[in-house]
Amino acid sequence: MGLGHNIKRIFTWWDGQTFGTQLWTWRNGKRVGEDAQGNVFYRNADDSRRWVIFNGQNEASRVSPDWHGWLHHTWDEPPTERALPHKSWEKPHLANLTGTPDAYAPAGSIRRSAAPVTRSDYEAWTPE
Repeated sequence: MGLGHNIKRIFTWWDGQTFGTQLWTWRNGKRVGEDAQGNVFYRNADDSRRWVIFNGQNEASRVSPDWHGWLHHTWDEPPTERALPHKSWEKPHLANLTGTPDAYAPAGSIRRSAAPVTRSDYEAWTPE
């Protein structure tokens, strides 16, 4: 990691932890667990603060509902100590893909790489 990377870490928060967060975590953090994406979760000694160090881009929607509830003090035990029961019909957690190349593009969208779909239920208006 070069000087440019270290300077970037001082001033930016959206692309990994800053030096300040790293120092705070080193001094006050107790590692609680890690999720499937490699995000690491911490708390301080009296459990008044809880935080996550993202593995990659800082995007809140990448935190699963299990960990989200723990981060916001909805429940006391982290998923590593007491896993939440999941229903058979529940789908796995996915991050919000809006604004990414993987975002949903309906049929006929110009963002789709395939050829446009011919629609039989729509007739474009043309002036006469």
